[in-house]
Amino acid sequence: MHVYYYDENFKYQGEDVIDLDELPKNATDVRPEGLYLPVYDEKKRTWSESASKEYIESLQPKPQPSALEIMENQIAELYYLLAIGNGGDSS
Repeated sequence: MHVYYYDENFKYQGEDVIDLDELPKNATDVRPEGLYLPVYDEKKRTWSESASKEYIESLQPKPQPSALEIMENQIAELYYLLAIGNGGDSS
């Protein structure tokens, strides 16, 4: 049986596969899907999100510039170098 453990505050603590027919204390067979910091409700037999919006946003990957944006920046840098000359070389 696949079980999901929670602590005394009903916060998710991990999961395991066990060879028992009865659920251990502080465990459920209800899977916490798609949650960052799941909290279990024994009466409703459901998991809910306890993470703040700010916490969830902090875990999201930062957008990377596209290849086009990188090339545009490189071209702008080249134009800048051409505009100021060849780096002060007076030869």
